[in-house]
Parts: sequence; structure tokens; C-alpha cells
Amino acid sequence: MIVLPATFQPIQTTTLSTAAADVTFSSIPATYTDLRLVFNGGSTGAAVNMTYQYNSDTGSNYSYTYLTGDGASATSSRGISTSNIFVNYYGYMTADNNTNMFIDIFNYSNSTTNKTSLSRANNAGNGTAALVGLWRNTAAITNIKLIAAGSSFRSGSIFTLYGVKAG
Repeated sequence: MIVLPATFQPIQTTTLSTAAADVTFSSIPATYTDLRLVFNGGSTGAAVNMTYQYNSDTGSNYSYTYLTGDGASATSSRGISTSNIFVNYYGYMTADNNTNMFIDIFNYSNSTTNKTSLSRANNAGNGTAALVGLWRNTAAITNIKLIAAGSSFRSGSIFTLYGVKAG
């Protein structure tokens, strides 16, 4: 169980009762400074990546840079003008484990800046990933779609969206 400071206010939690290819948080209020999305669960397939999009934007308006490590080696790369942002890389979600991931989304309701995010994914069997993402759009974020790339999130997976209060 992840315990967050009092400045983190739960907005919505979704626990899957059946497998789902994607999960969307919609009608996100603009009353916080930042957002944190926390995931604990797995996938119905092997070596699955989680990606995300904002406001139903499927265009090539995203970029990311990642760093991964497994205790023996590290890898870094980036994606430019992509249709989504990765949360994890190299298939950290599998059917037989509990994967923990979180995404911090900064200035999500600001309508004058592009949106940046940081994410971490941890899996004892595969390693750790850290990613920085960019959505080249100044619109306030009102929905977030999480996607199990090429698979589905398994039943029992838990997604919680928090708002971060100024403090």
C-alpha cells in the first residue's frame, strides 16, 4: 500500500473486475496544481508496456525520454513525435507479478504551457524505468487514457488518480 502526504487528495479509484485494454479518467477537476496517477496490477499478456494519452489526442504530439536498469545494465533512449507516452519500457507488466507504476503530471490545468510528466515503473523481475514525457499542447488536461499496449490490464488491477494541493 502506498501512503501519500496530505497534499495528495484522491480524485478517483478504479479497480478492474474484468480485464480491460484501457482505463480512462475523465472529468478531471482543474482545482489542483498537479496530478499523480498510481497503478498496482498486471497484464493478461507477457512483457506489456503501459502508455497514456491526454484529452483523446491520438496525434503525434508526444515525446519521451527513458532510462531503464536491471541491476546489470542500463539503457536510455527517446521517442519523438509519438502518439502516446510510455509509463514503462521493456515490458515491465506481466501476468504473474504485481507491477507498481506512478505518473506525476505537472501544471495539468495551466492553459499556457505544454504539459510535462515524470513516471516510474518497478518490477522485481525486470528492473526499474524512469521516463520524462511531454505533450505538446497547452490545453488543460481533462482526461487521461491508460493503455496496455498489445494486451489488457488484468482483473484486480488498481488505478488511483490524486490531485496535488498547493501547499
